[in-house]
Amino acid sequence: MRIATYNVNGVNGRLPVLLEWLGATQPDVVCLQELKAAQEKFPLQALEQAGYGALWLGQKSWNGVAILARGCTPVETRRGLPADPDPAQSRYIEAAVNGVLVGCLYLPNGNPRPGPKFDYKLAWIEALEALAADLFAVDGPVVLAGDYNIIPGDADVYKPERWVDDALFAPEVKAAYERLLGSGWTDALRALHPDERVFTFWDYFRNAWPRDTGLRIDHLLLNEPAAKRLRSAGVDRSVRAMEKTSDHAPVWIEIA
Repeated sequence: MRIATYNVNGVNGRLPVLLEWLGATQPDVVCLQELKAAQEKFPLQALEQAGYGALWLGQKSWNGVAILARGCTPVETRRGLPADPDPAQSRYIEAAVNGVLVGCLYLPNGNPRPGPKFDYKLAWIEALEALAADLFAVDGPVVLAGDYNIIPGDADVYKPERWVDDALFAPEVKAAYERLLGSGWTDALRALHPDERVFTFWDYFRNAWPRDTGLRIDHLLLNEPAAKRLRSAGVDRSVRAMEKTSDHAPVWIEIA
């Protein structure tokens, strides 16, 4: 089973790119973030024509998350993050697909730091950690996939010294990510590529894509049953080079 996460940065504006990628790679499950579309504006018909069922939690102009499943409709298990400090923001949805529980998340950016947006980010992470503790104990494979807006370490950013004041690289945020790993979750991409510099996001500014000055902020975390099935993981970098594309590239894993 191939499970991917992709911050699409506007599902309707990027729909041609999304459909081309789905057709070329045919992932079994896709977690989308930053739909930037109201609930009724989600392009369900186009995705169904491409062979995908979907669940989504939309929000006009901002945020929004969705789970797609090839050849079936995901079975919804949760809509919204429990104890979300601002539940009006659409940032979490969860579903079962063919025996795998998949949580799709879009963690707050948190900039500027310090300030209320950073405080919200820390509160959201705290709520996520509480849910992750429950999900980790599930007797079956669980994948928490999405745009975490967390740069885990120096190897995950082109110039760490330039990011020391950014909310994505704040000590409190990196410590929270380490706590998730310390509690047993496996960072799939890093587990299989421990020494590689792997990026998933390249800004639209400062010629970031051609210069490969990127970040790794899109992650798939696996509980123990899922980690035991992990076979491969990668980034579909070519999608970032397409015309009118997102500033993120899809990240994927394959589990037995």
